Amino acid sequence: MASLAHLHFLPHRLRRNHRRNRCKCCLSSVTNESSTAVVWFKHDLRVDDHPGLLAASKHKTVIPLYVLDRRVLSRYTTDTLELAIIALEELRKSLKKQGSNLMLRYGEAENVIEELVKEVRAPFVFVEEEVEYHLCEVLDGVKKNLEGVSFPGGPPRVVLWRTPFYESLNLTDLPQSWKNFKKLKLPISLPVPAARFSSPESELQWGSVPTLDDLKDYMKENLCEKEISWREMALASSEKVLVERTGNFKGSSMDPIIDGSLGKRVHNSAFVTRKRDTVAGGTEVVLNALAGYLRYLEGTSRDDWQEVHARLRDAEIRPGASFFKLFGPVFCLGIVSRRRVHYEATEYEKERNAGFISPFGYSAATVASATDAVCSMEWYSLVALNRERTDEKRHAIRIWRWKGYLIQYTVAGNEGPAVLLVHGFGAFLEHYRDNADNIVNRKNRVWTITILGFGKSEKPNIIYTELLWAELLRDFMIEVVGEPAHCVGNSIGGYFVALTAFLWPALVKSVVLINSAGNVVPGYSPLPVSRERRVPFGAKLGARLLLFFLQLNVKKLLKDCYPVNPERADDFLIAEMLRASQDPGVVMVLESIFGFDLSLPLNYLLKGFEEKTLVIQGMKDPISDPKKKVALLKEYCPAMVIEKVNAGHCPHDEIPEEVNSIICEWIVKVNNDEQELQSLLITPSTLPQNNKQK
Repeated sequence: MASLAHLHFLPHRLRRNHRRNRCKCCLSSVTNESSTAVVWFKHDLRVDDHPGLLAASKHKTVIPLYVLDRRVLSRYTTDTLELAIIALEELRKSLKKQGSNLMLRYGEAENVIEELVKEVRAPFVFVEEEVEYHLCEVLDGVKKNLEGVSFPGGPPRVVLWRTPFYESLNLTDLPQSWKNFKKLKLPISLPVPAARFSSPESELQWGSVPTLDDLKDYMKENLCEKEISWREMALASSEKVLVERTGNFKGSSMDPIIDGSLGKRVHNSAFVTRKRDTVAGGTEVVLNALAGYLRYLEGTSRDDWQEVHARLRDAEIRPGASFFKLFGPVFCLGIVSRRRVHYEATEYEKERNAGFISPFGYSAATVASATDAVCSMEWYSLVALNRERTDEKRHAIRIWRWKGYLIQYTVAGNEGPAVLLVHGFGAFLEHYRDNADNIVNRKNRVWTITILGFGKSEKPNIIYTELLWAELLRDFMIEVVGEPAHCVGNSIGGYFVALTAFLWPALVKSVVLINSAGNVVPGYSPLPVSRERRVPFGAKLGARLLLFFLQLNVKKLLKDCYPVNPERADDFLIAEMLRASQDPGVVMVLESIFGFDLSLPLNYLLKGFEEKTLVIQGMKDPISDPKKKVALLKEYCPAMVIEKVNAGHCPHDEIPEEVNSIICEWIVKVNNDEQELQSLLITPSTLPQNNKQK
C-alpha cells in the first residue's frame, strides 16, 4: 500500500485536473510556432508546473538554458551550491525524458543569452519574473543587450512569466493586510503538467554539470583578497564565531544534535548532500519526500519515509518549523512550486476525510504546516511584487533574498561613507523616514533595512534569535553594501549592531547606539554558549496574549515612546505596525521575546571598539532607566562618546534634525581619525622607491 500511495503522489496525477487550471501568465500572445524559444532557468529548476516552459513548448524548437553567472551564484552558500548542482543534474534528466536537454554556459547572463539567441536565431526568451533587486538588474541587462540584436521581425522579445498561486488576483487590488486578503477567499490555481518537446538540435554544445569543487574554483576566479576573505567570513555560523570569541561552550561540538539512527544510508534517500539535513534532488524525489512528510501520523515501513519522519522530528524545534527546515531550500531553487505543494497537501487531506476539506482546520499537523508555509511564502512574494515605488518622501523599495526569505531595503546616495540604519523591535525601515535623506545630503550613502520578521519583510516559521539577526546584518553588508559601514541601531537594533561589531569587526567602521537594548555589567565574564535554542514552554500562549495586547494598545504605547513630540507617533506608524501585526508568522516572531539571550553586555561586546562607538541616549525613555545607563557607560566605557538628548525611546524619529546632525558629525570625526591614523602609518620604509629618491 505504501508504494501505491507513493505513485499516487507523482506529477502525472494532475492529468485529470489540469484543464481546470487558470494560468494567467501573459503568455497567450506568444504563439509563433515556427520559431525558436530560449527558456532561461534561474530559480525554477523543474519541468513540472512550469508555465514558462509550457508556453515555450508551442514553438518549433525550445532551448532550455542555465547560466552559471558569478553574480547570481555568489549569493548562494556552499550548501545551496551543492543543492543546485544536484537539481541541475536532475533537471537535465527530466528534460531529456520530455524530449529536450539542458544547456549550461558560463559567463554573464547578458552576454551568454545574446550569443545564444544569435546562434539559434531565437526571437523569444522566456524568463520568470523577478523581485530580487540584483536579479532585476541582471534581467534589465539582458533586455538591453537583446535590443541591439537585429532580426527581420525586430529584436528578440523577453517574455516574463509567473506561477499564479491564486486565481482571479490582480496585484493592483492586493489588500494591504494579510487579514483583509484572506477575506477574499480566492481559489488556489492548479499546477500544470510537464510539457513535451521535439528533439533538440544535436550540433549544439550543451555543456556539462560542474562538480562542487569546480564551481567553487570558478566562483573564486578574479576575486580580490578582500572579497575572498569576506566570503569565507560568511561561511561560519554566528554560534561558531561566538564560541571562538568567548571561549565558552556547553558541549564538545557546534554540530547540531541529530538522532543517531540517521547516520545510516537509505535507499532512495532524499537527503543526499554532505550535511544530509534538508531535502535535495529533482522534483520527483522532493514530491516523494513530501508524500512521506504529509503521512507522518500514519507511520510507514519504507526506509526512505522513515528517514523523512526522523528528520521531521529533529527539525520540529517549534510546531510546523520542520517544513521550512526540510523543504525551504528546494523552494529557493524552484525545484517544486508552491501551488504544487498546496495541491499535494490538500489532496492528501481529502483522502483522510472521504474527499472533503473541513472548514475547521486540517486533520494532520503536517498538512497544516505545508499549507501554512506555502501560503505565507506566496503572501510575501505578492507584497514584494506590489512594493511601493519612489514618491516624494520615500525611496524605492528593493528586495534582497536571504536564506530564501524576502527582505526589504532601500539605498540612497552616490558618494561618501556607507551608513546602515537598523530599526528596533516591531519597527521597519520607514522608521528612519526623516533620517536617510538628511544623512545623504551630508555626502554619505545610506542603506535602511527591514530585518527578517518585521514590517513587510518575510516572517518564516523559524526560531528568531539575536545571533540570527546579527548573521543577517553580516550578510547584508557583504552581499549588498559591499564594504564596511557605520552601523546605526535603535533599541534592540542597537544590540544587533553591537553584536555584529563584536563577531565581525572588519565589517563595521563605527557603531551608533540610539537608546540601545543591552546592559552594562562591570567585570563581566561570558557564560558557556548553548548550541541549541528552542521556544520556551508557554511562549506561544504568551506571544498570542502579547499580540492581542499590542494590537489594542499600539497607539498609546507608541505615543508613550515619544514624550517630547507625541505628534511624531502619527497615523502612518500606527497603521503600519497594526498591518504588520496581522501578517502570517508574526506570532513566531513575538515568541522570540521569551527566548532572547542578551546576556552579553554592551561593555563586553564593544570592548576594544569603544573609541568607535557613539551613544545617543534619549533621557526621557519610558522603557529603561536612561540616567543609570549613561552613568554606567561613562564609568565602565569611558572611551565611548555619549550624547544625551531630550527625547524618548526613538530620538532619531522624534527629533530627527538633532540626531541627524550628531550622526553626521560623528561620521566625519571617525573618518578623519582613520585618515590621520593611516597617514601616521605611512613611514619612509613603506613609501614607493621613487618617492624615497625624491
